[in-house]
Amino acid sequence: MNPEPAPVVRPARPEDLPRLAELVREHIAYEKSAPRPPGLAERLAPHLFAPEPRAWVLLAEDPSGRVAGYAACTAEFSFWDARHYLHMDCLYLAEEARGHGLGAALLDAVAALARDLDLTEVQWQTPDWNEGARRFYDRRGARGTPKQRYTLPVPPDGTTAR
Repeated sequence: MNPEPAPVVRPARPEDLPRLAELVREHIAYEKSAPRPPGLAERLAPHLFAPEPRAWVLLAEDPSGRVAGYAACTAEFSFWDARHYLHMDCLYLAEEARGHGLGAALLDAVAALARDLDLTEVQWQTPDWNEGARRFYDRRGARGTPKQRYTLPVPPDGTTAR
């Protein structure tokens, strides 16, 4: 029996944007979220490929070399700790890519990115109903926190919902 090849995780390149946008649409559907407007790849490009990017995407490839998952990160500031940390906004693997070590490889690559940026912590969230993700993160040594995330839309006219 041949062992599975070592997972490949690498930074996203401009030519990956169409596949990345497909994976994001899958992720949005998986989390039962509302569809987003078209043009995601075009909107992401200037943030990911600027001379000094403020957002990073790492891609996981399956053994055939096809991009099968991604982790998206930004540096954020914790006021209580008075330091920056790496916020992992998304970690997603296509269904057929799960269970082959790609998720662990992505999470390890995110931790390596944090170290490269001189950040000492990675933070993220996952839906409370996503038991598989929660078990995965627990096995990797992550600690969950009991907080609810809120979103407040800010319309251009300056009004807010009441």
